[in-house]
Amino acid sequence: METKFTTYLLTNWNRSLLYVGFTNNLSVRLIEHWIGNLYSHTTKFNIYYLVWYESTKYVLNAIDAEKKIKKYTRAQKNILINSFNPTWDFLNEEIVGNWPPTQEQIDAAKSRWRENRDLL
Repeated sequence: METKFTTYLLTNWNRSLLYVGFTNNLSVRLIEHWIGNLYSHTTKFNIYYLVWYESTKYVLNAIDAEKKIKKYTRAQKNILINSFNPTWDFLNEEIVGNWPPTQEQIDAAKSRWRENRDLL
């Protein structure tokens, strides 16, 4: 199976805030945003609704796209989202298969966090 790297934009419920990131597993990353982290911006403002994404097989392309989009103005980000998702639908269910995530999905994401922490 080929690894995909995805650059993505999230928003909050009323679509007033945006967050850009990249990942090698968009489905799991969306669940991680849902679970939250005490000190994260996305948790503080409930920014976990996917409105735009772009995948590539090259990690450096995804990193470059993230850096480029982070420099965009809000108007430029709106244009990017509108060209992909004109109604700003929340795309989480399309990626994860259901939304919100089930307890089983949440537990699996937390397990992944613990495994990664143990590797450090």
